[in-house]
Amino acid sequence: MDRVNKIINMIENGQHKEALNEYNVILNSGPPEEKFQLSEELFQLGFLEEAKVLIENLLLSYPEEGELLVLLGEILVELSDDEEAILVLEKVSEEDPNFGQSLLLLADLYLAQGLFEVSERKLQRAKELLPNEVIIDFALGELYSEQGEITKAMNAYETVLEEQNELAGVNIFQRIADLLSASGAFEDALVYYDKAIEEKLEINTLFGYAFTALQAGYTRTAIEKFEEVRELDPEYHSLYLHLALSYEREDELEKSFRTIQEGIRQDDFNKELFFFGGKIAIKLGKMDEAEQYFREAIALDPGFTEAALMLNKLFFQQDKYEDVIDLISQLDVEEESEPQFLWDLAVAYQRLEQFSDALDKYVSAYTFFKTNETFLQDYGYFLMEEGKIEQAVEIFKQLLKNDPTNEEYLELLERFSNDGD
Repeated sequence: MDRVNKIINMIENGQHKEALNEYNVILNSGPPEEKFQLSEELFQLGFLEEAKVLIENLLLSYPEEGELLVLLGEILVELSDDEEAILVLEKVSEEDPNFGQSLLLLADLYLAQGLFEVSERKLQRAKELLPNEVIIDFALGELYSEQGEITKAMNAYETVLEEQNELAGVNIFQRIADLLSASGAFEDALVYYDKAIEEKLEINTLFGYAFTALQAGYTRTAIEKFEEVRELDPEYHSLYLHLALSYEREDELEKSFRTIQEGIRQDDFNKELFFFGGKIAIKLGKMDEAEQYFREAIALDPGFTEAALMLNKLFFQQDKYEDVIDLISQLDVEEESEPQFLWDLAVAYQRLEQFSDALDKYVSAYTFFKTNETFLQDYGYFLMEEGKIEQAVEIFKQLLKNDPTNEEYLELLERFSNDGD
């Protein structure tokens, strides 16, 4: 096999033309063993097309050889030719010693296509053939996790843990912890995160631990773990929003705000950081900063309605009615898709004494808020002020149906009735 080693050395030394010449010699006249070894080496080095040609050449002489079919299947998967890979792997005979490996590969392929039942059948068959192969239990765990079958996934992963704590580079304790956390079993998940970190301290595991602790209500633990994540990697952008939220829940608003500022320095394209920063700024009485942060969030996403609604509330508190109108006009959102904007516009136009525009927006908003008492009050008093008494009467009658003993509504309706006499 000296020629194979020679070709590999040539490739590693950048002598690609010479390597290709030697490759063609083996392809055209080399013995089968040499072709197979070279194909394996080239596959490992990422020369997929060249490896594929060698295997296809060998299959002309050995069309039913399972080892060749499995290797070709693996190459086709790497080439993203999943359909062809399935066709090749399905050719492996049940009597072939490589049949179990072909089933594992097929299970992965069918899982990627969302064919869960087919994937499960392949894995169950592989389990029958190879009952002690924990890689099959791991694959079953992955399959059941994808399907949301928590109990089955847990059983599969626990079977793996009977043999080993890590498989295919995956910390099994972390896998179980992530699964439990995603299913809402936060308390149980924390137990496995402890074991996962004890097994191997890895930043994603630590973040998962912190996030789960936050979800479980253990905010001090969450803060501790998020800070550990920050110490390990200050550029782990996801931590800042959650750490800020943790500080807020502990009523440490200044720390929360500083964390947001630090997060923005790391990732100034994260609209959620700006949005949350705006909310914390309001709690701290920093209204100018709050407005700036909400505007930054909207600049990043002109369709960010939640930030726009918060900014409008701020504008109303400050009597900035023209700013309300300007903001909504700049949004990449249809007013009808977020009816609150219609209501906001109605009130803003009313305050600016642009009564025709206000009426138009009130009429449009009524479709969405006809059962909202606060809106009906705004609308009713507006109609009353505009002298549209008949329409106002209908609105206050509607309010009275929902609150029959409300003296204010009764007095208004009585007054309207007396005025009409």
